[in-house]
Amino acid sequence: MTKSPLTLYLAAPRGFCAGVDRAIKIVEMALHKWGAPVYVRHEIVHNKFVVDDLREKGAVFVEELCECPDDRPVIFSAHGVPKSVPAEAGARQMIYVDATCPLVSKVHIEAGRHHAAGHQIIMIGHAGHPETIGTMGQLPGGEVLLVETPDDVAEIEVRDPLMLAYVTQTTLSVDDTLEIVAALKARFPAIRGPHKEDICYATTNRQEAVKAMAAQVSAMLVVGAPNSSNSRRLVEVGARAGCAYSQLVQRATDIDWRALEGITSIGITAGASAPEVLVDEVIDALKARYDVTIREVETAREDVEFKLPNVVRQSA
Repeated sequence: MTKSPLTLYLAAPRGFCAGVDRAIKIVEMALHKWGAPVYVRHEIVHNKFVVDDLREKGAVFVEELCECPDDRPVIFSAHGVPKSVPAEAGARQMIYVDATCPLVSKVHIEAGRHHAAGHQIIMIGHAGHPETIGTMGQLPGGEVLLVETPDDVAEIEVRDPLMLAYVTQTTLSVDDTLEIVAALKARFPAIRGPHKEDICYATTNRQEAVKAMAAQVSAMLVVGAPNSSNSRRLVEVGARAGCAYSQLVQRATDIDWRALEGITSIGITAGASAPEVLVDEVIDALKARYDVTIREVETAREDVEFKLPNVVRQSA
């Protein structure tokens, strides 16, 4: 049977960022140093394939520190944790390793600096997301107010409009965040922002690659997990940039083939916590059904690498 032709546009960059790569290595090196089990508070990154792979190697994933024994190491996820978590681990004399992405830690430091200067903080982020919880948990209750949309800005009540600063979750839509920042500055002209934007380089680069190829394709598949903020934002960015069909898939088995009937061009990208092996899996599934021609859409090159903590680096 003759296969229909399909032009596949492959976004670059895509997939793992430096913070995700670092966090996964921390778990693997901790297992090498201390043996199994090693406990991990929350998913180390938001990807089921990665979590299942680490679980098979001996990692035990828990939601709260109270589920961990005192005598085994525990690792904090790449999304960051409230200050109360390492404080509790220290009080229990646990061995713990913080795998928080350095770019998330940068936001924590910014929030602390603004707080020390007497500013109340407004955080742009998604309620309930681990990164938002971790950042808001750096300061006492009431010192960080959360907004998710421009409409939220009109509703918040602040202590002093002249003593405000804002920070953001690192994995937001760049365009949506600009709208919220504009609303904040319109209502609170004296508000202070970060010296350098909080949305991380990987989030920005992956969204720019999606924008560059969206108009060229009839459909777009974003490889990533449904609880991955940056992956879900890529789906939204693709749709807003003009792609008629933009869909999140965890694996090739999630592809809705009926929705792709008659499609002659498709774009593929992957969220920052999705491994390349899953992208290859999707490409292979497309090749099995279509006569595929691959074109890469490169909008940036990444060479960022973060150092590993000494506590695990010394074991390798």
